[in-house]
Amino acid sequence: MSRSQKHANLETDLADCTARDRRRLGRRLKRANDNEIPELKDAIAAARERARQRDQAAPQPAFPADLPITESRDAIIEAIRNNPITIICGETGSGKTTQLPKLCLAAGRGRQGFIGHTQPRRLAARSLADRIAGELNTRLGDAVGYKIRHQDQTAASTYIKLMTDGILLAELRSDRDLLDYDTLIIDEAHERSLNIDFILGYLKQLIKRRPDLKVIITSATIDVERFSKHFDDAPIIEVSGRSYPVEVRYRPIDEEDDDLAFEHGVLNAIRELSGRDRGDILVFLEGEREIHELAKFLRKQDLPDTDILPLYARLGAAGQGKIFQPHQRRHIVLATNIAETSLTIPGIRYVIDGGYARISRYSPRSKIQRLPIEKIAKAPANQRKGRCGRETDGICIRLYSEEDFEQRPDYTEPEIRRTNLASVVLQMKTLGLGEVEKFPFLEPPDKRQITDARRLLQELGAINRQDKLTAIGRKLARLPLDPSFGRMLLAAGDMACLHEALIIVSALSIQDPRERPLENQEKADQSHAQFSHERSDFLEFLNLWDWLEARSASLSKNQFRHACRENFLAYVRVREWRDIHRQLSQQMHELGYRRQNRAADYETLHTALVTGLLGHVAQKTGKGEYT
Repeated sequence: MSRSQKHANLETDLADCTARDRRRLGRRLKRANDNEIPELKDAIAAARERARQRDQAAPQPAFPADLPITESRDAIIEAIRNNPITIICGETGSGKTTQLPKLCLAAGRGRQGFIGHTQPRRLAARSLADRIAGELNTRLGDAVGYKIRHQDQTAASTYIKLMTDGILLAELRSDRDLLDYDTLIIDEAHERSLNIDFILGYLKQLIKRRPDLKVIITSATIDVERFSKHFDDAPIIEVSGRSYPVEVRYRPIDEEDDDLAFEHGVLNAIRELSGRDRGDILVFLEGEREIHELAKFLRKQDLPDTDILPLYARLGAAGQGKIFQPHQRRHIVLATNIAETSLTIPGIRYVIDGGYARISRYSPRSKIQRLPIEKIAKAPANQRKGRCGRETDGICIRLYSEEDFEQRPDYTEPEIRRTNLASVVLQMKTLGLGEVEKFPFLEPPDKRQITDARRLLQELGAINRQDKLTAIGRKLARLPLDPSFGRMLLAAGDMACLHEALIIVSALSIQDPRERPLENQEKADQSHAQFSHERSDFLEFLNLWDWLEARSASLSKNQFRHACRENFLAYVRVREWRDIHRQLSQQMHELGYRRQNRAADYETLHTALVTGLLGHVAQKTGKGEYT
């Protein structure tokens, strides 16, 4: 047999291997001489055997007959097999989120790599992995696993991998062609987060290099034609939702004359719904603080046979688990917009919608990314309404007027139009993806935002005047931080004040752990005064950290939690602060930086911090004014 025939035969055999083995062994085959062919033949045979065993061990899914998506099972499987990209459009209750990974298994996917399934939020990724594992009768972390920040519950035996879209983006740094996957499901694409828009643009390029990769994009019934056109008229399969009639009632609140008008508005809505039956109620609020304040208010009302349960992204696993457990008493779940999509809470009969959410928005004038509370658009309002009416007739009470609803925009503005693009520009340069203006975004960002991003990166020393990535820029790209915060750490590492900077930057990366509840503002201020510093707000974080570390070392976990509560500190945020501090410490260590043994002086530390905030530095003039 000639050398070319041997190569041709081995190339044919490679088609039965996983994507990663095909790439690895294919490169060896191109360079191989006659003496290396026997060894390479054995390696390819071993890779084919691994793939064969994986194929035989794949779970055999079953599909609930009562879910609408099951009726479209054959059409979806055929579309996945015959198209590189498929768009699945379905209303709340269709079953698309839980059943699509199993439909991919039924289509023969997952044999040559993971079926990756992205979710916008960590809680959704974790809870969905648990549910899908249960439906496949497998242990979580085996055939079905998940990967979120700080947690990786996957193995070599995993077929379906739930993860946040941020995790998928992070993996691009080490796996440009995403060879660990043979299928990707991008869920909740209608949310149009920055991560989702970036992923969709990247996949449009990647699919040309990876014809073996299958991509499924799911969306609520919102502007799906835009997704189809973006992917060269990819086929759209519509799946009806399993929903019962939902009555919408408008109960606007006048908050001008009463500090507790909103709380009383929610209470009145609960009492209105309590006159029917004892179905569970889902209340949508803006954030954690609002949830805790309303929870305290409602618990004082001594509602009969009722449990008040919070739900937000940073809530611990035990708190989240209570919501999904079977129960006899009525549940009133107080949630952020995390419960709008993906996450289905069993037993919800009624929804109370406050009509607001925290929306991340960048101000080009102040150069600050903020989280203002804004009215939600019609589309998310209807998503909220759709969380009831899943199991029986439902009622949605909107705490605003019908006229207010009709005047709202149809959709939330995509995040790419309202965010600081410095991180995006930096990552694109690191990955060699070319210029932002030419990247196939679903919706191109504003040119002023791109200009601001480049100006900030030059200010931080991440790119030079020729728009080329610098050594500082390459280091910044490896830190999962806003570039300004990352620059603080790099400067602190060079100036021997990394110990203090890690504490401060990790604190700046989360919501302030100091709580100031409406009914106890004075007490909270008195308690927080023990952490104050007369010269610097930054140093208050160091004082608070030292206080927390001392008590953590001397108290039990329950005692420590109680100490946080007594001093108006959010235990969940404190835990997140420590987790991020640990993560950043490890990453700075990997970059070659070490924490100093002695305390940093005031000037050195603040010089390092200002390095990341040069655009915020004011100069005092002779007239006592600042410019």
